Amino acid sequence: MSLVNRVQIRAVETLSDDWYVLKKTTFDWMRSDGSWQTMSRETYDRGNGAVLLPFDPERRTVLLTRQFRYPAYVNGCDDFLIEAAAGLLDEASPEERIRKEVEEELGLQLAEVRHVFTCFMSPGSVTERLHFFVAEYHAGMRVGAGGGEAAEGEDIEVLELGLTEALAMIHSGEIQDGKTVMLLQHLALQTEIGKGVKP
Repeated sequence: MSLVNRVQIRAVETLSDDWYVLKKTTFDWMRSDGSWQTMSRETYDRGNGAVLLPFDPERRTVLLTRQFRYPAYVNGCDDFLIEAAAGLLDEASPEERIRKEVEEELGLQLAEVRHVFTCFMSPGSVTERLHFFVAEYHAGMRVGAGGGEAAEGEDIEVLELGLTEALAMIHSGEIQDGKTVMLLQHLALQTEIGKGVKP
């Protein structure tokens, strides 16, 4: 259903335009009973992104990253976050961007990548739409050590884990990143490598 006739923008104020863009918008919303209600919301626009989980179906392993995330740190996470390789699109297509991110972060040059779904990750405040991918990998695809781009502040450790171990790390709290949990669960439920593995 189109919402174009149910939203009327009154004013948009840019609160911050530094790392990303934070705006406050005042708008009229037509409620389900036909009445109008004026509301204001802040939206954080960091662009859209892509994320990919590489898996080796023969060894039943996955490749992940471990890195420091300041927003998680200030919200009580006193550890590095374990994540799937990801990045913002920056005008590239999702597939083009995720191939580049995987090469930078994991040191892999992938063959086929498969798009599995697209999600809004925090639609109450963040505009980002994230494209999720999986891809098979093997040792012959390695073209570098990975680690990310130091000039962008990245200091990434590459982790190779068994799928069973990675899934157990969700339950133990060692893996807390939402996009990574989603891809690990997808792999366990939907692909050949996940057969016989309890999600």
